[in-house]
Amino acid sequence: MSRFNAVYHHEKYQKLLCILSELEKDRVFCRHHLQHFLDVARIMYILNHENDYHISKDIIYAAALLHDIGRVMQYKDGTPHHLASIETAKEILPECGYDGRETEEIVNAILSHRNKCDDNNKTVLAKLLYQADKLSRLCFDCNAEGECYWDKAKKNRDINW
Repeated sequence: MSRFNAVYHHEKYQKLLCILSELEKDRVFCRHHLQHFLDVARIMYILNHENDYHISKDIIYAAALLHDIGRVMQYKDGTPHHLASIETAKEILPECGYDGRETEEIVNAILSHRNKCDDNNKTVLAKLLYQADKLSRLCFDCNAEGECYWDKAKKNRDINW
């Protein structure tokens, strides 16, 4: 089994995924479910290949699977989801065969996935996660697009991926 599949099948990950699904069942805006995580992973993987970055599939998929899983804690106690996602990643990744350097690389990407910030200070993985997270949104086909708080310039109006 690949390491990212070990992340997906991890007992804690599955529990959080279930809770997140329940917490967002009535959400009208973009949901943070497995489909979103996989869309982000696949877009990251495409961008990785198009740009010859040579980041492994195990690293890309693990980062994508874990980047928003902390939303459970954000809904429950207000912890910013990227910080809660990092704590989950630090627990799950080593148990799934990721070494310290890989775990740190994934954690760094999760930490900075919410803000564009200064791209010069981001790792390639962090840039890919940020881009793919935004590109994965189907604003052009969203019933709640008019109510969405995202700036119009950020919204995806066309099919690109």
